[in-house]
Amino acid sequence: MGSYVPHTKRDREEMLRKIGISSLPELYSGVPEELKVREGLPVPDGLSEMEARKAIEKLAAENQMFPEVYRGAGAYRHYIPAIVDEVAAKESFLTAYTPYQAEISQGVLQSIFEYQTDICMLTGMDVSNAGVYDGAEAAAEGVHMMRDRKRSKILVSASVHPDYLSVIRTYAFGSEAEVAVIPEKDYRTDLEALGSMLDDQTACVYLQQPNYYGSLEDVERAAELIHEKGAKLVLGVNPIASAILKTAREYGADAAVGEGQPLGMPLSFGGPFLGFMATTDKEFRRLPGRIVGETVDRDGKRGYVLTLQAREQHIRREKASSNICSNEALAALRAGVYCSAMGPEGLKKAASQSLSNAHYLACLLNEKGFTPVSQGEFFHEFVTKTPVCPERLEKYLEKNGILMGLPLKGDHEGEILWCATEMNTKEEMDRLGGILENAKEVLS
Repeated sequence: MGSYVPHTKRDREEMLRKIGISSLPELYSGVPEELKVREGLPVPDGLSEMEARKAIEKLAAENQMFPEVYRGAGAYRHYIPAIVDEVAAKESFLTAYTPYQAEISQGVLQSIFEYQTDICMLTGMDVSNAGVYDGAEAAAEGVHMMRDRKRSKILVSASVHPDYLSVIRTYAFGSEAEVAVIPEKDYRTDLEALGSMLDDQTACVYLQQPNYYGSLEDVERAAELIHEKGAKLVLGVNPIASAILKTAREYGADAAVGEGQPLGMPLSFGGPFLGFMATTDKEFRRLPGRIVGETVDRDGKRGYVLTLQAREQHIRREKASSNICSNEALAALRAGVYCSAMGPEGLKKAASQSLSNAHYLACLLNEKGFTPVSQGEFFHEFVTKTPVCPERLEKYLEKNGILMGLPLKGDHEGEILWCATEMNTKEEMDRLGGILENAKEVLS
């Protein structure tokens, strides 16, 4: 195989002469001798295409793929229309560079603009950015952008995704902001505790709808309490659930954030995913990262540009509320194509089927002795107790090609977080019920 670098030996010699040295090793004269490799790097011999393919296939065969999945906890298996892969795999999108030069990036800029429009429609907000790395970062950026000199305390519900709370705390550590956790009550935010914790130092509160346990929060009541104290509400939302629930704006949120993975992204062993952020006109100048806007050129033709890009990463670094200066453009493209392919009715159908399947599954599990821990409303996830050891049950179901719900830890040890989407058929769920019946006898 030839060099990946297109420059010839003569080209490299000319470049060395230009910078005043005669040989390549001189480039590393500033590196301490004890750090230099003496024997050479242990690079294995190259493989032919056939050998490399067989080696990769052998490695890939070690992965266990589950035909039946009942696990969510922030990453969800939804049906992805074929057109999503078809469009996203186009070379012009797949290899596109960062779109600073608008005159040669109209296709990418338009795809981001369409994505932002979809997010605004799902959240009810006025403006969306071009996306961030994942839902956890979107949550951390969302609460961080609501802080100011007078108010710096952040309240986070104990019922949010634990990974999101961890990232929020990491952000807060760097800026020396206080993070206080609102206790949960019956797998929801304790609103009495929220009311008592709000004060004049509180900048914002972060809740999730649905929350980590799948339960629906009383967000409207929480928003009233929060706004009475002059604080802001940052609401984490599931974009599929938003098709049939109230939008974040209707709930009273000042900003909506979340994980865009359900919008056309496969699970892919954990990524890449997509964090989305949207807010109102009143708050949009606080929104971090990139925003693509629509304009017209001197001939009156429609065009797209990066709006407000002269921001924290360029000219106001000492006043920056964020250092994010990139986005998941290809993931955002997938989300935009998914929303276009599904349309409003398709999204509502996916959400309704997920809701229906989850409630059927909850009734089925209850009959098998896996009783729900809460009687409140839920979307497509719920928590149950288990009559057998969760870890042993997990291994038992894996042997039957089933990935069960997530065994919870800490205060909820011995409980399982189950999930169902439109991908789980009645026949599969009935089969799960029969296997659980056998599992109780085998594992008791």
